[in-house]
Amino acid sequence: MRLSELSRRATAVVDHVEDRETADPISQRLRELGFVTGEEVRVVAVGPFGGDPLVVQVGFTRFALRRQEAARVCLRAQTAAQPTATVIAATETAPPAKVREAA
Repeated sequence: MRLSELSRRATAVVDHVEDRETADPISQRLRELGFVTGEEVRVVAVGPFGGDPLVVQVGFTRFALRRQEAARVCLRAQTAAQPTATVIAATETAPPAKVREAA
C-alpha cells in the first residue's frame, strides 16, 4: 500500500520510500523529513473532493503533500503488537502519582 492510498484518519507504518529515478530529490527530501522505515504515519486531512493536498502526520509534525509525492512512500499495516509513539511518549513522560499519607 502507498501513502496516497491511505484513508483519512488511518494509521500505518513506513516500509520504505521509493525512488522514481536515480538520485530522486523528492524521495530524498521525504526521507530527510522523517518518512523512514518503521515510522508511524497518519493521514490527517484530504483536499477538496479527495484531491490534493494530503495532510500527513509523522511523529508530531504535519506535512502537506501532493498525491504524486505521497505515492513514493510505501507502507505496511500497523499490527496490534506494535506500540504507537503516542503511547510510549505518554508513559515515559507521565509524572509519578502522589501518594497521600494516612494521618
